[in-house]
Amino acid sequence: MRFKEAVAVVTGAGSGIGEATAKQLANEGAKVILVGRTKAKLDRVAAELNEFSAQCADVFAADVTKEEDVKNLAHYVKETYGDLHVLVNNAGGSTHNNITKLSIEDWDQVQNVNLRSVFLVSKFLGEVMVEGSSRNGIQDRAIVNVASLSGHKAGAHIPHYSAAKAAVINFTRALAYEFSQFGIRANSVSPGFVETPLTEQGLQNDRFVEAIKRSTALKRVGRPEEISSVICFAASKDASYMTGSDLLADGGWLIV
Repeated sequence: MRFKEAVAVVTGAGSGIGEATAKQLANEGAKVILVGRTKAKLDRVAAELNEFSAQCADVFAADVTKEEDVKNLAHYVKETYGDLHVLVNNAGGSTHNNITKLSIEDWDQVQNVNLRSVFLVSKFLGEVMVEGSSRNGIQDRAIVNVASLSGHKAGAHIPHYSAAKAAVINFTRALAYEFSQFGIRANSVSPGFVETPLTEQGLQNDRFVEAIKRSTALKRVGRPEEISSVICFAASKDASYMTGSDLLADGGWLIV
């Protein structure tokens, strides 16, 4: 019960790594606000969690690339819960194309969902965390931003995604430095290839899966629960002396 009585927000919580993270946080005692664009997905996850433990999950539908939506989310968290202890910026996504054929619209869209969202949510919900720290005394609070292996090694046909995730890693360091005075830690987690809606289509291709196995020391694709465990470690007091770090969970891709 590392998160007993903690209030946590998870973006992109309707599936994949976000869903797994929300479930682990709730199972370890947190009250979790599930955030995403598709309310039906969030409602499904909340129903599963609340069946396990009544009223441990709440839903707030929002597009975290939009300033007004994020402001409304911050207002809701502040007015409903009065404080925020854990923030997981997990929302993300990509398209595939090479640089010369990549449209400006696709570039902007991928930058928005992967980088702008992290900035907006960290800015406005970070204010809630700072106010809570000032009002209730400095406690261990944590922001965890989900980056990617692609932020370390540019992936094929995803230059916009690779650029955005590299920026998330460095933005996290800036966030860690600025928020340290309030007892708020900020770290990022960089997953490798994991079974999520983002990789679902590619993982249906046997040749692609075999290529991943050849290039990964552990010879397999990761599971969302394996990444959520790393995220929850970074968010917990077990990592109380760690801030501004990136935790690479890539199955050993970079060492092969």
